[in-house]
Amino acid sequence: MTPRRAVPPGRADRSAGQRERLDAATAGLEPPLAVIDRVAFDTNAADLVDRAGGKPLRVASKSVRCRALLTRVLGQPGWHGVLAYTLAEAIWLVRTGCTDDAVVGYPTADRTALERLAADEELAAAVTLMVDGPEQLDLVDSVVAPQLRPALRLCIDLDASWRPLGGGPGARLHLGVRRSPVHSAAAAGRLAALITARPGFRLVGVMSYEAQVAGLGDAPPGHPLRGAAIRAMQRRSYPELAARRAAAVAAVRDHADLEFVNGGGTGSVGLTGADPAVTEVTAGSGLYGPTLFDGYRAWRPRPAAFFALPVVRRPGPGFVTVLGGGWVASGPAEPSRLPTPWLPEGLRLVGTEGAGEVQTPLAGPAADRLAVGDRVWFRHAKAGELAEHVDDLHLVAGDRLVDTVPTYRGEGHAYL
Repeated sequence: MTPRRAVPPGRADRSAGQRERLDAATAGLEPPLAVIDRVAFDTNAADLVDRAGGKPLRVASKSVRCRALLTRVLGQPGWHGVLAYTLAEAIWLVRTGCTDDAVVGYPTADRTALERLAADEELAAAVTLMVDGPEQLDLVDSVVAPQLRPALRLCIDLDASWRPLGGGPGARLHLGVRRSPVHSAAAAGRLAALITARPGFRLVGVMSYEAQVAGLGDAPPGHPLRGAAIRAMQRRSYPELAARRAAAVAAVRDHADLEFVNGGGTGSVGLTGADPAVTEVTAGSGLYGPTLFDGYRAWRPRPAAFFALPVVRRPGPGFVTVLGGGWVASGPAEPSRLPTPWLPEGLRLVGTEGAGEVQTPLAGPAADRLAVGDRVWFRHAKAGELAEHVDDLHLVAGDRLVDTVPTYRGEGHAYL
């Protein structure tokens, strides 16, 4: 299937009249506020399905953090199941009918949630736990003994990082995230044998997240040499992972009949979807299209998530100050994690102050055209973290407000 062409980032994204449409759609609302362009959201969801090459997509809930929008994307062809980020969240999503298939993407030490999972056969059949060592099995057994619970579904987290010089988890040259200690096919096979020999567990999946490909833009704006180095690394890293993942999956299948092999993320949907060892691909950030994904060449989502802050001061010519703004994304402390003033075009953060807790100064030629009470529209650096700052997401289509839906925070939940 031929992938749809996405609108490239930059000037084209600030389409004529976009600011006026966002202002008109939210005219009756008081900022700070966050909006989702529903047309862009749905287009991104369809584009991701096209790129997956027939493999089903599992939505990463941490990149959405809104039950209504999770339900919306799961209702579209090609999407099924949630990759949750905590066990308590997965239980909530299943119990509220959002999904009947939740894989917890990270190991859990939440004893209370484990007790709830082990006490409910329907939950135990719908939720899969992530493990990468025997210590996590021991923790589960210490909470509820195997004979007192239904068999709990498990997925092995296979480390997808690249170690060009070889070595174990402490290897000096390690490209990618530091997650699971299970790196080799042999280690995956040993863990699978251990799991299947222990009562009270059922091994159903393998997951590997190639962060050095899926989560690292290969065309960082303004850094061509860095982009060239990243692309060179990715060209060497991915073939190694594909071969190692295939061997690891084969080693695990010697001990268990796997239901799924999960891989990838928004930045590698097309590449991971083409891997014959993978049966499903994860995506989430691409639905909202945050600024970190402006630095990818293969596919760039349409910006769908924005937040508005009101102008409250005019400190001097060429400057305005907005209320709030310190909505900084997680990750390394660098400018790429800061929110970006988006509309009107011609504003930038002030280097000596950045994005402030209660107020944020902005500089640029557009400042002199703004009055107190006007709105400045921003884009967040990462996807779902925007939802931690607001109770509601306002869904817009063109210049119309079409719905308002609660975030996790708006429903009274803060899982991390």
